[in-house]
This record gives sequence, structure tokens and C-alpha cells, in this order.
Amino acid sequence: MTIYFAQAQCSLGHVLVAQSAKGVCAILLGDEPDALWQNLQRRFARATLVSADAELEQAVAQVIGLIERPAGGHPLTLDIRGTAFQRRVWQALGRIPPGQTLSYRELAEAINQPGAARAVAGACAANPLAVAVPCHRVVRRDGGLSGYRWGVERKRELLRRESQALID
Repeated sequence: MTIYFAQAQCSLGHVLVAQSAKGVCAILLGDEPDALWQNLQRRFARATLVSADAELEQAVAQVIGLIERPAGGHPLTLDIRGTAFQRRVWQALGRIPPGQTLSYRELAEAINQPGAARAVAGACAANPLAVAVPCHRVVRRDGGLSGYRWGVERKRELLRRESQALID
């Protein structure tokens, strides 16, 4: 399998977008481009990774648009890879309206797995598609922000942007 990838900068740091023949398979956020590249290598250890800035220009622009304006939808075709449970969680995340949050327990209940709050948290932590699969919309039961694969400050900022977009 061949995975094409491109990196760019955005207001939240660096972003790496990777695409397979089926669609965008990874959106990674971070502070260091090398760490994002290493993450991609681990995730797709058996794939041929090809730097393709020009070929991914539109997808990268759409991802940056999601980061800058996370309340909007996205036209990206996604190649979502995960277990059946993870995919159910990620699909449920997509049904949380921008500007709203659910607790891990509420999300577990939404997928008819009321005792699976910890497993839901694990699925959120495994999400390889930052912002396109909005795991930033899941919070602790008390409403507080908890761990976020891409950093709690990024989570806080994405939620702030979504809330602000609803006001504007």
C-alpha cells in the first residue's frame, strides 16, 4: 500500500495529512514535524510513504480549514481504520454537534455500551483523524477537559472556536 502525506503549519502547530487510495487516513497534530512523521511511520509500518505536497494540497487546505473553523463540516473522504468498536465510537463522535460536548459515559451510552466509558476513552485516544473525527468534543463527567491525544490546550482551543462560531 502507498500512503501519500504532506505537512503544513497551522494556528495550532504542525499538521500532517496522509491519504491512501481510499481517502484521508491520518490527520496528526503536534509541535514537531519529525514527531508527526515518526508517528505516521509507526502507524503505517508496512506502507510505502511518499511525500506529496502538490497532490494533497486540497486535502491539507480542507484540514487547515477544519482547524481554523472547526464548527463547519468537512468534505473529506476518510479512510477510517480501527477495530469495529473504535469505528462505532468515531462515528458517534461525528454526530456530536459542533459547540457541544458529551462525557465519555454519555458517549458510551450513545453507542449502547453504558459500561464502556473507559473503552470509549481509549478509542478517542486512538483516533488518527484529528478534527475530522471530533474527539475533542468529549469531556469528563464533570465537564472538565481531560487528556487529548493532540494536547489539552489544542482541545480547549478547538472547543472555544466551535463555541465562538455558534455566536458569530
